[in-house]
Amino acid sequence: MQAWSWGGMVPWLMHLGAAVAEAAVRIGVVVLLGYAAIRFVRIGLGHLERIIRLAGERTESVPGTAQKRAATLTGILRTIALAFIWSIVIIEILTLVGLDVRPVLAGAGILGLAIGFGAQNLIRDLISGFFIILEDQIRLGDVAIINGTGGLVEAITFRTTNLRDFSGVVHIFPNGAITTLSNMTKEWSAFVLDMGVAYKEDTDRAAEVMRQVGEALRNDPEFGGKFVEPIEIVGVEHFADSAVNIRIRIKTKPLEQWTVGREYRRRLKKAFDAEGIEIPFPHRTLYMGEASRPFLVQADRGGAPAGV
Repeated sequence: MQAWSWGGMVPWLMHLGAAVAEAAVRIGVVVLLGYAAIRFVRIGLGHLERIIRLAGERTESVPGTAQKRAATLTGILRTIALAFIWSIVIIEILTLVGLDVRPVLAGAGILGLAIGFGAQNLIRDLISGFFIILEDQIRLGDVAIINGTGGLVEAITFRTTNLRDFSGVVHIFPNGAITTLSNMTKEWSAFVLDMGVAYKEDTDRAAEVMRQVGEALRNDPEFGGKFVEPIEIVGVEHFADSAVNIRIRIKTKPLEQWTVGREYRRRLKKAFDAEGIEIPFPHRTLYMGEASRPFLVQADRGGAPAGV
């Protein structure tokens, strides 16, 4: 009885050992493939990070922002890729050991659907923030206008963007709620001025004075490094009620347009005064109509009126 039992178990044990060995080999192959996929992803993301960093360093205004942006983007992509690969590996291993993963997948799908409905705004913010950083729409230190509110960009995350306005108020925008975004300091900035001169002035002479002031400012050691290009005289822009407006534009480095603009206005006022070019101001002349004859007034010095 005992000899028969052991004799019958030997083939079963051999079959079990062969099945375990085969499963172990398959599991090893799956793990090895998963490891190779992870290595491939890491190498590819390393090349992508270097490309993004080199492309951003050409136009970055704050040193290190391109490296930070590239590391942030590749970091989130690496996390997503690793989670996806390891999920596939674990599912394949469970299938190889004989477990039915369909209920698990169904439950995970229902749970993911519930989380997706509950956190759809959060997911929208994360996706929008990812593309804002990927497309380099704004950077730390830029001056931007978001949904009509302007300020200095102090923080950018995958969920929110923070602006601080000139009064010091911090405005926090969920990235998914950003409908309009204007970057005022992208690669270069510009100071635009519509300068009004009186109708009696020669516009060519006024434009030449404006050009001379711009060239003198560009040759100034303190302000010359802030220029990107020489001053551009656009020409007569329009006729106002009491002035002829001449438009000029000065391209500057990012964030320098306000400093250059204030100094240009100061110098231009002095130059116009020196050249006798009138800067008109609104005024009004009041006419009372035609002059009428003076009224004749006769004073009675005799006391009481006659007939009293």
